[in-house]
Amino acid sequence: MKWADSRDIGEALYDKFPDLDPKTVRFTDLHQWVCELDGFDDDPQKSNEKILEAILLVWLDEFE
Repeated sequence: MKWADSRDIGEALYDKFPDLDPKTVRFTDLHQWVCELDGFDDDPQKSNEKILEAILLVWLDEFE
């Protein structure tokens, strides 16, 4: 997965943390968790707030 794969990343985070409300997650934690996902293979420095927001929205959609 790459940073551009926000749908896949958001779904993977939901699968990994199904009981965690994404609205309570800080961007610093989100960034770390994405980088630690199995199958994630991209430069950690290539993320930005817009990318993290897109991932968080997918995760929130799965959570709800």
